[in-house]
Amino acid sequence: MISANLLAVFYLISGVLFILALRGLSSPETSRQGNLFGIIGMAIAISVTIVSVGNFSTGFLYLLILLLVGGSIGSFIAFKIPMTAMPELVAGFHSLVGLAAVFVAISAFLNPEVFNLGSPGNIKIASLIEMSLGASIGAITFTGSIIAFLKLRGIMSGNPITFTGQHYLNLLLGLSVAVLIFYLCKIQLASLFWLIIAISFLLGILLIIPIGGADMPVVISMLNSYSGWAAAGIGFTLENTALIITGALVGSSGAILSYIMCKGMNRSFFSVILGGFGGTDQSSTSKGKGKEQKPVKSGNADDAAFLMKNASSVIIVPGYGMAVAQAQHALREMVDALKKNGVKVSYAIHPVAGRMPGHMNVLLAEANVPYDEVFELEEINNDFANCDVAYVIGANDVTNPIAKTDPQSPIYGMPILDVEKSKSVLFVKRSLSPGYAGIDNDLFYRDNTLMLFSDAKKMTEDISKNL
Repeated sequence: MISANLLAVFYLISGVLFILALRGLSSPETSRQGNLFGIIGMAIAISVTIVSVGNFSTGFLYLLILLLVGGSIGSFIAFKIPMTAMPELVAGFHSLVGLAAVFVAISAFLNPEVFNLGSPGNIKIASLIEMSLGASIGAITFTGSIIAFLKLRGIMSGNPITFTGQHYLNLLLGLSVAVLIFYLCKIQLASLFWLIIAISFLLGILLIIPIGGADMPVVISMLNSYSGWAAAGIGFTLENTALIITGALVGSSGAILSYIMCKGMNRSFFSVILGGFGGTDQSSTSKGKGKEQKPVKSGNADDAAFLMKNASSVIIVPGYGMAVAQAQHALREMVDALKKNGVKVSYAIHPVAGRMPGHMNVLLAEANVPYDEVFELEEINNDFANCDVAYVIGANDVTNPIAKTDPQSPIYGMPILDVEKSKSVLFVKRSLSPGYAGIDNDLFYRDNTLMLFSDAKKMTEDISKNL
């Protein structure tokens, strides 16, 4: 049995390592080191927690077996999952964090004496509030993450699912949870606790179903924050310092990231938290606009290679289409060929390109793209006006000029990459179908745009051969 003082020291060490992990993950150059700090910190926290139990009985053996089974499943999934499926994997993991918080809260409520919280029917008020909040947030995170997973996986429609009075119903359910927690603290009736969890499960579904596919990166970030606060709440219940620190770090960093991404999409932060975004009706002026009335110029790999070879500067704009086609390695080869021809090449990343925060950065890092060639929207947007060729590979909504011209568009006001200002735009896409936001891209029909209708990987490989 480890002493309380030594336990606190080890938890403090793991907490410091978690902070260093977040610090490392803030930059691509130090991200591997940050991951290593996080792994070491979590290993210390888990090991110390197991040792602190001090009861090497049958229950301890069960714990080790479950850890082995869970760790094996997690490792297998991590090795097998393709990068294109990473967003739904993250959503799935968030759901498990939420469900774990619910299970721990249930255990603490049914057996408070084990956790030194009092006795059944006479639990400390502070502990009741902590476990109720932890269970509620965890339940919302679980069902909300499941809906996000289904939408990202394509099992469920990515379109917003709305009905009359939806926001009022969500408000009513949220207030009901608050009232139930108040009465639970007064009378400690078990049925109230189960009702809080049931309503929270329902609320998680209702908060996420009205969110459209284009807003999924923000959803992933938001659910990440929810899972952190759920863990922190349960950490207070268990009086576990490591869990409190970890949950607070995840919750706060997820909230900050959500705020940054909301700015990147011109969304209201509070609307995100309340699930009241992504449900804007798409007007006829922005949905399917002009697809049949406007001419489209299309070309092939020869045309694209000629334009890029004779350019002095090329900006690559990657998007989810690149991820689906797994074209990042072919893209790196094409860029290497361009550099040999003396062409300056940069990469422009929109904060919500792909299906989760940093999706494009991860893919480019996988292809060993130098970090100093990758720029965020604010850093590179002014460069498009002096760019000879913009090579858009699967990025649709984040390049749509309608965001600046059509007030009725659901993406109006969202900062976009100003690729239309380039002398020539090469747009790689299978067809003229709209992006994940469900609206037509006005960039397709611009005079300086050449559509390259093909699989992103194949087109990029063909351009490389021509170069």
